[in-house]
This record gives sequence, C-alpha cells and structure tokens, in this order.
Amino acid sequence: MEKSILPADRKREIIIRAEEETDFNYGCKPEDRQPLSHYINNGIINLDKPSGPTSHEIATWVKKILKVKKSGHGGTLDPKVTGILPVALGNATKVNTGLLNAGKEYVCLMKIHHKFDFSRIRGVLNLFTNNIYQIPPLKSAVARVLRTRRIYYIKLLEFEKDENLVLFKVGCEAGTYIRKLCYDIGEVLLVGASMVELRRTRVGLFKEDSTLCTLQDLNDAMYLYEKEGEEYYLKKFIQPMETAIEHMDKIIIRDTAVDSICHGADLAVNGVLNLNASIEKGDIVAIMTQKGELVAFATTFRSARKIATLKSGLIAKTDRVFMKRKTYPFFKKKD
Repeated sequence: MEKSILPADRKREIIIRAEEETDFNYGCKPEDRQPLSHYINNGIINLDKPSGPTSHEIATWVKKILKVKKSGHGGTLDPKVTGILPVALGNATKVNTGLLNAGKEYVCLMKIHHKFDFSRIRGVLNLFTNNIYQIPPLKSAVARVLRTRRIYYIKLLEFEKDENLVLFKVGCEAGTYIRKLCYDIGEVLLVGASMVELRRTRVGLFKEDSTLCTLQDLNDAMYLYEKEGEEYYLKKFIQPMETAIEHMDKIIIRDTAVDSICHGADLAVNGVLNLNASIEKGDIVAIMTQKGELVAFATTFRSARKIATLKSGLIAKTDRVFMKRKTYPFFKKKD
C-alpha cells in the first residue's frame, strides 16, 4: 500500500476472463434509474455537515426532507466537527459498510500548549505516518480497547508561531481519533497539544467538489421537485449508491448470472467476465453487472490469479444482496 494516498486512490489492474454483450432490455446504468423514487432509494448524498448536530440527527433530517423510509450515515462525526458525511438512502443504507476501508481525510487545527522549536514539527508529524496504536476516548461508541489504525499521510499546511497553532492534513483509516492523534503529537513534542478545530474533507471518493451539498441545498431541491417537478437538482445532489463502492475490488458478471446472485446463490467462476487482479482469498468484493450496477457484496474463496485459471467451481460467497430479484431474467443452467 502506498503511504501517500488513501486506499480509494489505489490503481487496480483488471483480469479479463471473457467478453460478451449486455442486454439493455434488462437493468440500466445506475444514473439512469427510473422512476425518481427508485433512483432516490438507491442513492447516497455527499453532505456537508455543519457544527452542532450529531451525525444521527443529520441523517434523520435528510430522511424527513426526502420522505424516505430509511437513511444512514457513513462514519460518525462529533457534533462540533464539520465536513463530509455521506448519507445513504433506502436500499443504499446497506452500502455504508463498503466505506469502512476507503480511507478518510481531515484538516485539523492543533494548539501547541507551550513554546517550542517549530522547525521540529514537520519531522514529528512524519513519525506518525504509519500504523499507530490508539485507545478510544471515554466518550465513544466503541469498546475502549487498544487497537491499530493506519495513518496514510500527514501534510503540514501552515503554522502560526505567535499563537502556537499548527494546521495539518491527515489521511487515515476509518476509526482513527484525530483528537487523540493531536494529544500523542504533543507528547512526542514534550510540550502537549490539543485539537482546536476539525473538518473532514474526504471519505473515500466523496470530496469537497460540486456534489457536496448542505441540508438547505437538499431542502431547496426537494421543494423545486414537489412544486415544479424539477428533478435536476435532486439528481445533482443524490448520487447512485455505486459511488460509495467505487474504491472496492470488483467482479463483473454475465447477465445470465445476475438473478441467481439476487436469490442468494454463491458465484460460480463461469459467471465471471472480469475482476480486479488485487483480489485475495477472503476479501469482501462488489459483484457488479456490465452496466455498472451493484448486485451484491461477496467474500472470495480464492485469489484473482487463481480464479483466472479455473474452469469450474464456486469462487465467492454472496453476503449481502442489493439488487431486486427479477431485475434480470432467470436462466436455467444447461445440462
């Protein structure tokens, strides 16, 4: 794994086992889902969380604004922390688990407690670019046990000597506590340090770009749809759920294999068209159609290199199905 990038930015080689045409009478590209209610219930929002409310409150407000039955956020932010909070809708709430290994990025303002030599700060930050050990704070939703978390990069942005403030960017594994990271940096500096402000700037491939929206943006988009039938702004802010798993290793399957997977069947090698070369035995992968639709998550029985050489047999266990049954026709196996 390259240290200077998030896992979501890793380049992936593709192994092609076979090629065939897809039938556009069944399924569709994720961005073309119809009607709008179906599009929304398989969508995810790149939401800009404000300071104050909890992540759960934000997800609840999104659910009320869009009048959907379910919503869920992809990674808790403390109430005072701002920034990117992916909020999945309806059927898409199940994809949030796919974001766990995508990596996250924050911009942090840290206060140094005493005067010190600022020429040391860059070198000390670099010491944390590796695996680190953390115990979650007292006020946390997880058990307080020692655990390992990966810091992919830390970049010093600027510092203010007179105020003893340091601004830095950090790319890290999900579940990393930046407040604790600041404390540990202060311990290494021997002068103490604490987090002043924090903003999340990335979750996987969700970034601060044109897709980022506020609760007010979303409310206005829903108003325009209900009053004027204008779908453009809702489709601008609500992305297909496949956006959340773009970073995952994938197996692309034949049209003839789709409905069997939708019924919970394990994936046989004859149903595979191509797959990412980095897949290893025991990996959780995304099973996709040729049109880019997410069918299911599955756990692999074999590595990609081994799968490429097989002529028959099962290669992955279907864990969680996303696609509705009969989206593609059922094909009986030939004798």
